[in-house]
Amino acid sequence: MQVIDPDKAARPLFVLSERHAATDGPWHSHRRAQFIHASEGVLTVRTETGLWVVPPQRAVWILPGLRHRVSATREFRLRTLYADAAALPVPDRCCVVVVDPLLDALLQEASAFGADYPVEGPEARIMRVIVDRLSQRREVKSALPLPRDPRLQRMARHLEKHPDDPRPLEALAAAFGMSGRTAARRCLADTGLRFGQWRQQLRLLKALEALSRGDGVAQAAHDVGYADTSSFITVFKAAFGDTPARHFRRD
Repeated sequence: MQVIDPDKAARPLFVLSERHAATDGPWHSHRRAQFIHASEGVLTVRTETGLWVVPPQRAVWILPGLRHRVSATREFRLRTLYADAAALPVPDRCCVVVVDPLLDALLQEASAFGADYPVEGPEARIMRVIVDRLSQRREVKSALPLPRDPRLQRMARHLEKHPDDPRPLEALAAAFGMSGRTAARRCLADTGLRFGQWRQQLRLLKALEALSRGDGVAQAAHDVGYADTSSFITVFKAAFGDTPARHFRRD
């Protein structure tokens, strides 16, 4: 199979499709914007300032030149649209959006003719329809801002691995060389969120990963620190607008 370098492809707008095993990919960037869609599996996309969880029927916009890495705990199929800034309106920040069945089908079709399609003809017309569909994006809350303070970064990495850690901020901060007051102040300054809000969003995103893998609601809730499933469902619905079951329906 021919390997295509997306930074050297001639067309300003194209879609590539790849199947990958579980991965914890390297830091990298591309000169084009990316619309990263996992048609199968769930991705975690990280930049130096944020983390996005991307389940099926969702995609994340990554801005041109932005260093990022992609990880997944299981096999996944990736469809990525690469776009020059002049080829379509690119958001001014990274965000996760809904991929409806029509856009999914268009991305699948476009991935079949790759990065060197004729500038006139059915392929170009399909790309124009994709541009039109992307302009109608519906954003969903699947982002977590990451702290800049090195001590908070270490604490954040710990909580990513152990989202069910029940310790209050004062005890957590002490374990990473801070007072609770300092940690609270730095968390708000670095992320725009109070620590309780930040930890809740982290837990919800870790639960979203688990639910996308097929874990049950009760198990996902327990694994991220919720003793009561109904309380978890209430918080999930308030954050994402749907219950866990409805969140993964085909739009």
